[in-house]
Amino acid sequence: MATASQRTVESEVSIFARFFDDESGRMPEERARQILGIQVSERDKSRMRELADRNQEGTLSDAEREEMVAFAKATTLLSILKSKARLALGVKIERRSKS
Repeated sequence: MATASQRTVESEVSIFARFFDDESGRMPEERARQILGIQVSERDKSRMRELADRNQEGTLSDAEREEMVAFAKATTLLSILKSKARLALGVKIERRSKS
């Protein structure tokens, strides 16, 4: 049975994302604008596609599997930070309609 003193285990991604907040728990606007400007390079996108394709084929080495997980964590963190940045700036994302 869980008690009030027990805490949910947090990932390094969620903990790190909080480092970008101010004392009130919100991301400062200047920082939010900077984060929204961050883009994954074409080289990294290409490498992620390559790793994903090879993973589907079952041909990744252990080192490549670790690299794929590292990319997943990094892009998850960037997505979380960008979501927090949009909240801080009051920016809404337009959803793409399925055509």
